[in-house]
Amino acid sequence: MALTAGIVGLPNVGKSTLFNAITKAGVEAANYPFCTIDPNVGIVEVPDERLQKLTELVTPKKTVPTAFEFTDIAGIVEGASKGEGLGNKFLSHIRDVDAICQVVRCFVDENITHVSGKVDPIDDIEIINLELILADMESVEKRLMRVSKMAKQKEKEAMAEEPVLIKLREAFEDEKPARSVEFTDEEYNLVKGMHLLTIKPMLYVANVAEDEIGNADNNEYVKTVRKFAENDNAQVIVVCAKIEEEMAELEDEEKEMFLEELGIEESGLDQLIKAAYQLLGFATYFTAGVQEVRAWTFRKGMKAPQCAGIIHTDFERGFIRAETVAYEALVEAGSMVAAKEAGKVRLEGKEYVVKDGDVMLFRFNV
Repeated sequence: MALTAGIVGLPNVGKSTLFNAITKAGVEAANYPFCTIDPNVGIVEVPDERLQKLTELVTPKKTVPTAFEFTDIAGIVEGASKGEGLGNKFLSHIRDVDAICQVVRCFVDENITHVSGKVDPIDDIEIINLELILADMESVEKRLMRVSKMAKQKEKEAMAEEPVLIKLREAFEDEKPARSVEFTDEEYNLVKGMHLLTIKPMLYVANVAEDEIGNADNNEYVKTVRKFAENDNAQVIVVCAKIEEEMAELEDEEKEMFLEELGIEESGLDQLIKAAYQLLGFATYFTAGVQEVRAWTFRKGMKAPQCAGIIHTDFERGFIRAETVAYEALVEAGSMVAAKEAGKVRLEGKEYVVKDGDVMLFRFNV
């Protein structure tokens, strides 16, 4: 499923360094604004301990993890909605992503310039959020002018859309994003079609100094970001982009030792990938056979035929049933044969809503 999270932030907050770590792609990370002109896209594996356990149980010829896409978007500056910096180009790149990971600088380093001249993470967040709101405000006002004329002529669709646009405009005037507004299902379907920047889910990434990664809870900047995010109903992931970039070059065993030395159980990157994956409402099901153990990404709420179609359209078209066992039940049984004998394997039909961790074998006929 080709959905992507965009990495945004002011210049020199650590976006490109973080992207280097995510993809090992070596994106230039120079100490000046706008060094990333075009968005860079990278595919990353989604860390999932369950996949390794299934591999141990089945011993397949190969194991294939599921993947996730990140886009590195060049630094936004104040006035971007009016074309400042590389304004409109950056905003259009953000419009193309499905979720936003906003990197916030939570460290002081005199050798790395800050576009505002001082480190103030909340000020940085508010600059970016306001630019996105202003861009959306412009889109909504233009649309409202057209829709209001049609609504006066009693055009049914326009009459339904006009109050939604007014509700959005009022939120933007209060400097609130579209995702903070309560909509009915019908209203939300209208809003989704507008491709607004501020309707996208947001995740904040607090970038700390190397010597603070082990005790980030004591970082005053991080505390303020967490408080802000709580009011925005958003999650905060703490990383040290510089350390993550260095770790990206290590083998798994070396990486584990490094994390142990730092006093942390999981790298910030792994946390970020998982959080972004969940932010988009993704989950994972597995197929497990001697040829291949594989993780598949699906949207929560999808039914068995739709999930089968992720593998191949024929699977969905000719879907008959899905042999399904929960990951935990399979591990507890020790093998698929033992799980069947214990009655843990179920036959699910077309209306079955697939759950995260399901291990599935699709039966189909075309």
